[in-house]
Amino acid sequence: MASRVDINGHPTWVDDRGGNGEPLLLLHGGLGNSDDLLNSIGPGLSERFRVVAFDRRGHGYTADTDADFHYSDMADETVGVLESVLGGPAHLVGWSDGGIIALLVALRRPDLVRKLVVVGANYHFEGTVPAEMEPDSPVLGELGNAYIARSPDGAAHLEVVMNKSFRMFRSEPTLTPADIAQISVPVLVVAGDDDVVALPHTVSLYEALPNGQLAIVPAASHGLPLEQPETLTRLILTFLAAAGPHRTLMPIRRARPPDG
Repeated sequence: MASRVDINGHPTWVDDRGGNGEPLLLLHGGLGNSDDLLNSIGPGLSERFRVVAFDRRGHGYTADTDADFHYSDMADETVGVLESVLGGPAHLVGWSDGGIIALLVALRRPDLVRKLVVVGANYHFEGTVPAEMEPDSPVLGELGNAYIARSPDGAAHLEVVMNKSFRMFRSEPTLTPADIAQISVPVLVVAGDDDVVALPHTVSLYEALPNGQLAIVPAASHGLPLEQPETLTRLILTFLAAAGPHRTLMPIRRARPPDG
């Protein structure tokens, strides 16, 4: 059920699908909205989890403010939802910017995180493939239409949100592999084989995680959740259902260190 909740003093659109399963918080992508994930992977996840999503400030159904966009502030919003709506720790599933925010929350408040799934996420702004989108880009057009259909700020505010978003994309995030190595919870890193996040950067994210797993989905782009929702849902459910350390027949990276 959707409602507006006061998160850090700002009315925030939240959709709580209910259910008796463990809580799972969906974190939408930049310039997107929660419907993207609620309508694609949400139905499959709702069968086993209490799925909650929220539109960040200036996205979807949540109004903007005069402040610039920063991932740190978005992580603060997410912590507020975890504390105010979910009342404690949850699994975090984040796509693109949502994945960046999930990593920041895990670093800032590990007590609020069970497992992480990050899809098409970069931990440093230099980790993306240079690809400037033209003003008449079909992708930007779809994002703009979705924003106009939802935003209480009206169509005229779209340009403001676009400008704030691209300023942030050009300078954030600025995490390092040493930062990522501090995340101890299990993390599933997922990306398309033709993602806007460079493949070496995605691999470096996985390699820096002490308890990470990696899935590169073939024939997929940065739009993986919309392109192959069934594939992504299956990966997420398998990962979240696993209990304890993962065992394989021929471990290399996960091999136990020698005694002593």
